[in-house]
Amino acid sequence: MATPLPSCLYSGNASFIEALYEDYLDNPSSVSDEWRTYFDQLQTQVVGDNKDRSHSSVVKAFEERAKQRKVTTTAAADEQIQNIEKKQVSVLQLINSYRFRGHRRADLDPLRQAERPDVPELGLSYHGLSDADLDTKFNTGSMPGEGSLTLREILYIMQTTYCQSIGAEYMHINETAQKRWMQERLETGNGIGALTDEHKKNILNHLIASTSLEEYLHNRYVGQKRFSLEGGESLIPMLDEIIQYGGEATIRECVIAMAHRGRLNVLVNIIGKQPGDLFGEFEGKNVSDSAGDVKYHLGYSSDISTAGGPVHLTLAFNPSHLEIISPVAEGSVRARQDRRHDNRHNEVLPVIIHGDAAFAGQGVVMETFNLSQTRGYSTGGTVHIVINNQIGFTTSDPLDSRSTLYCTDVAKMIQAPIFHVNGDDPEAVAFVARLAMEYRMEFNKDVVIDMVCYRKHGHSEADEPFSTQPLMYTKVKQHPGVMQMYIDKLVNSGVVTLPEAQGMRTRYVSSLDNNEVVSRPLVCTVDNKHAIDFSHVLGTNWRTEGDTRISPAKVTELTAQLTHVSKDFALHRSVKKILTQRKEMGAGDLAIDWGYAESMAYASLVDEGYPVRLSGQDCGRGTFFHRHAVLHDQTNGETYLPLQHISEDQANFLVINSTLSEEAVLAFEYGYSTSSPDDLVIWEAQFGDFANGAQVVIDQFIASCEAKWGRHCGLVVMLPHGYDGQGPEHSSARLERYLQLCAEENMQVCYPSVPSQMFHMLRRQIHRPYRRPLVIMSPKSLLRHKLSTSSVADLTDRGFQTVFDEIDEIK
Repeated sequence: MATPLPSCLYSGNASFIEALYEDYLDNPSSVSDEWRTYFDQLQTQVVGDNKDRSHSSVVKAFEERAKQRKVTTTAAADEQIQNIEKKQVSVLQLINSYRFRGHRRADLDPLRQAERPDVPELGLSYHGLSDADLDTKFNTGSMPGEGSLTLREILYIMQTTYCQSIGAEYMHINETAQKRWMQERLETGNGIGALTDEHKKNILNHLIASTSLEEYLHNRYVGQKRFSLEGGESLIPMLDEIIQYGGEATIRECVIAMAHRGRLNVLVNIIGKQPGDLFGEFEGKNVSDSAGDVKYHLGYSSDISTAGGPVHLTLAFNPSHLEIISPVAEGSVRARQDRRHDNRHNEVLPVIIHGDAAFAGQGVVMETFNLSQTRGYSTGGTVHIVINNQIGFTTSDPLDSRSTLYCTDVAKMIQAPIFHVNGDDPEAVAFVARLAMEYRMEFNKDVVIDMVCYRKHGHSEADEPFSTQPLMYTKVKQHPGVMQMYIDKLVNSGVVTLPEAQGMRTRYVSSLDNNEVVSRPLVCTVDNKHAIDFSHVLGTNWRTEGDTRISPAKVTELTAQLTHVSKDFALHRSVKKILTQRKEMGAGDLAIDWGYAESMAYASLVDEGYPVRLSGQDCGRGTFFHRHAVLHDQTNGETYLPLQHISEDQANFLVINSTLSEEAVLAFEYGYSTSSPDDLVIWEAQFGDFANGAQVVIDQFIASCEAKWGRHCGLVVMLPHGYDGQGPEHSSARLERYLQLCAEENMQVCYPSVPSQMFHMLRRQIHRPYRRPLVIMSPKSLLRHKLSTSSVADLTDRGFQTVFDEIDEIK
């Protein structure tokens, strides 16, 4: 008779036994020897010729026979089953340990500077298992596939998936569906996937391109700074993989942001810049009349061929303040998505390339992550790439660069999956690039690729790294380079011959000599209906005025829409009073205040077809209780925005109470404005002095973007509470600071004193054929000052006045 197993059949373990039994029925060899022996006996002695072989029938028959024969479980059998159950649990815990901790044992460092750390949780003994269990079959839980595997097979899958060239971190994600999605893709095969020979040749082509360009520049322009990509050449096949996958999907534009390292390589080998144009910059030939910028800060755009059609690529301009470009690029992407009405955010992709020390060290990275899933700032997920030099800027060791295990740990704040990958394994790099894109397109969330590599030269080609990092650079000097390693691999595996590889190099260098585009083919005839067009706003005379007046009839019409609220909408009594007063202002029965004048400017613009985007901390209501662009029902919390109900065919009005950030939010709005010349884009500081926290944006972009890069921008920056007698704490917006930044008519600084000035100033920002940033020292105490008012006639009959003369009699 079969050995009875009541501790399983009559307890909470029944579901486990049921699963094993179903596996046994499908394939007896899929379960361990102990269970197969038991089920064989059970089939023979209990089920017999009974056609009903369901588990419930077996259990019922077993119970009946146990009653009839008064069978009791022996202590030995019970101990045996408990041991099996315990080991099954241990195996599942071991699998989970690899998912959580496997990245700690991954082979990530191309230089192999240290032994990979021992991780006790990945050992058999840690979980009460031993080599004696290696050939025992166990249930694999949620691992992909069906049936049971031997412990040896399970270990092979876990080690090849999590402990080779890829270290995956995703178990910190709360959403179970996302984790299971990731497990299915990682644990199938060997963690890299089956690449065709053609795909491998494509990877080799890009490695040859990235390596050969650097060698070409090094030999031709000896000693010149170029912030070489050498040591991180796998970035080029990675970017190609991302762009090509995006093109095959729904991506039609890609905005790439990066700092210095590898920028020239990306420009030529990915974006399609003419080699001769780059060489001219090295030789000082391509110099414009503007102030200009160094070649490794410059941007570029093109249309690249993909299997799914052309993709428009833009490499954003970038100052030396490395990570500040991140929120700028996000703002540009959001503007492009809005222009396309891309509400799912799957047509325009942001790709941001970081350095390891900057990613961990600069707070704007955290601020940008914090924006990623908020309503007014989401771009549907960004692909972040870290070029991990394992050394920061000039000489900083990782021990001095951060307090975290990985430079990417900050990304866990938004539960982004993180793929650490060895830059010397270009096939693994290509695999995680595609996996990252699949995840981004599936879940519209940020994803991080940490490509661990090295820097062949110092911070720039002029630095001598041996002076501070002798051990590391001894290994760097001995390293053959990823291109040569991959050529050797493909030659040994028969994918290419050595003459073929040498021919690929020769052809590439010849293309450089002949000034031929060496990227993917460029597409010259593209539907450009979504292109950014500043041609109609390139005026250079700041004295040029636009007609900012509106008719009395339009004042009446817009006032009615601004103050209309359903009778069922329960307004706060103070807000209700303000709306009543605004009705009176529109009728000419009450002097116009600042809140009414500003709201009328927005209403008239959206009515004319010009979108308005207003962001800042508490800007929906207005820090000083004056704007009330968002109304709140006092009974159910619902909101109503009158400015979104001006007319049926109006342009969009968006007001966003931003995160408690100045630097990232202002940078985002700057990026948005540079990509939307016909939108009124406004950032309002909660207090004017709060702009001090975003000074990098003001200095590096707002004040100098046109001089450095020829980028036009009509961003409006409102700085309330400039000098209203509140003492030094809130009187440090520093009018003189902005005036000192003014040169060659690069931006406008205004200090309005009556409401009509605000009305005309905002409207003329759109109606003039002129786009320069506008800094407004906006009031606080004047908002309700009885002497600081205007009339309807000031909106309908008069425009903006550059200067108000003294109105009091001078004695």
